[in-house]
Amino acid sequence: MPAGIRSDPAVTELWHCSATQLAAGYAAGAFTPREALASCLARAERCQGSLNAMVAWDRDGALRAAQASGQRWRQGVPLSRLDGVPVTVKDNLHMAGVPTSWGSRLLRGYVRTQDEWPVARLRNAGAVLFGKTNLPEFAMQGHTRNDVFGTTRNPWNRALTPGGSSGGAAAAVAAGCGPLALVTDGGGSTRRPASHCGLVGFKPSAGLVPRHGGLPEIFLDFEVVGGMGRTVQDVGHLMEVLAAAKLSAPEPVQARILYMPRFGAHPVDAGIARSIRQAAERLEALGHRVEEGLSPAEFENINAAWPQLSQAGLAWMENSAARWPELHGLCGGNLDLGVCGDVAREAFAAGRAMEAGALFEVMDRVKALKQQLGLLFTRCDFILTPATAALPWRVAQSHPSEIDGQPVGSRGHAVFTAFVNAAGLPAMALPTKRVGGLPTGMQLVGPKGADAALLALSRQYEAAHPWAQHRPQGFEESDP
Repeated sequence: MPAGIRSDPAVTELWHCSATQLAAGYAAGAFTPREALASCLARAERCQGSLNAMVAWDRDGALRAAQASGQRWRQGVPLSRLDGVPVTVKDNLHMAGVPTSWGSRLLRGYVRTQDEWPVARLRNAGAVLFGKTNLPEFAMQGHTRNDVFGTTRNPWNRALTPGGSSGGAAAAVAAGCGPLALVTDGGGSTRRPASHCGLVGFKPSAGLVPRHGGLPEIFLDFEVVGGMGRTVQDVGHLMEVLAAAKLSAPEPVQARILYMPRFGAHPVDAGIARSIRQAAERLEALGHRVEEGLSPAEFENINAAWPQLSQAGLAWMENSAARWPELHGLCGGNLDLGVCGDVAREAFAAGRAMEAGALFEVMDRVKALKQQLGLLFTRCDFILTPATAALPWRVAQSHPSEIDGQPVGSRGHAVFTAFVNAAGLPAMALPTKRVGGLPTGMQLVGPKGADAALLALSRQYEAAHPWAQHRPQGFEESDP
């Protein structure tokens, strides 16, 4: 291995390596993409029985990609910084030749012959796409379980959930099944699982990563494609490939950060609250101006209305099923909702019963939110909140029933994330101090289009308070 990798005591096997370390090893001729793939595949297969993170594999295709990458590295002509890097794909994104289930029996193993656009961009950059990760049905819940593949567990404690909807991706990356994951975020689906698993999770500005050739967009363009990894640098490289643009900015000096420790009267786990306050103090110690403030009423208005978006989206999908090859080719456009899980069926019913003005009301709240955020960002550069209000909860539960001793509803743990999607803003989840041995995370939010500046601030924080050396231990050795 290159000297920089050999000197890191946390790196003893190739699956320990970050994407950046793998690329450095390929360039130095210390090891090959094929060897890195073999290490990550072996790790993923070893962890599968404990975590159930993976739902589909493309071992042969990945091997061919790794061999081609190795030849490019030997010739000194890699396609990108991700050439030869093993990456997983969330199972609501089409990957050529691999089934897409969307966590639902409705799709019955549908296989697309072409990659969805973000997947194609990764493949064209030389990334080695070796498998797909689990998610809840239609990517609609904050924990990861479905009737097709079952439940995914958190590698930090297998009795607990990794969150959702990108829970399979988070569990896989945290366990070392690959350094990066391609994911989606329609209301916090990247940031909350990253927080629950001690990872970096990036949700880009709306429109930064184009989407084409995918599933019905039941979250409209509020759902975006993002990245999850162990380091900010790795995730930044992934986002540059997806955006087909450089996302570089100078290190921020005395940024104005508005710190919101809670939203309204919603409870926050006491350990998380302490952890995020420490993060605020650390940002202040880096020279930034941190001001504590209250969340505007518009944030709460969006939280109350957000579930209606996907409910209306499902009703629209049911009415227009014949348009979609994933649905028309398998069921002729007549959806058999009896094969769906209880939560999905209830959401379909709620969408069908929704009054005509309900979706317009959601959009009106989005407009008011954007206006309020426009005012907020005249007096701050970034917003700091917890990434999630709750620590990971038991896998048998869809959500925690109480937080900090107070009863909460199904989205009580998720109050901090939906406003970001509604306003189309970039947001980053970064690991903070662990609580009771479990990871926690903060959320940094920037104005729309400030993706590069947000990545720069995140890299600065990571350099001062690194976390990549912390990994879950021993979970694969016995039954949960």
